[in-house]
Amino acid sequence: MDAAMNDPLPPAAARVESVSTSDVKEYAIVDVGGMQQILVEGRFYTCNSLGVEPGTKIKFERVLAVKREGELNVGKPYVEGATVDATVLEEFRGPKTIVYKMAPKKHTRKKTGHRQELTKFLVNSIDM
Repeated sequence: MDAAMNDPLPPAAARVESVSTSDVKEYAIVDVGGMQQILVEGRFYTCNSLGVEPGTKIKFERVLAVKREGELNVGKPYVEGATVDATVLEEFRGPKTIVYKMAPKKHTRKKTGHRQELTKFLVNSIDM
């Protein structure tokens, strides 16, 4: 049986949940763990490891844009006074990525794997 069939987590691209910004009343675009994410209050998200213990309250201050009550505030580069409060739910490792290197006609083969350290957090509030 194929190993991918038994993997409990789908590939990283399939796990990313797209957020339609047209039906959400309030959201923030935040720089989290080296990536920009659209965060909505009450939802949980996954990012690269933040290196904090589960249960820790964290505050994201690198807010690039905030939409509230139909008004979009865009920062230059960050929105002044805007923060996103979140709670870390867990630290875990993502699915294994197989790296296979081969030099043809040289009988050189190298198979390694990589699992990314990830953090799951819950957005508690978006403040301005």
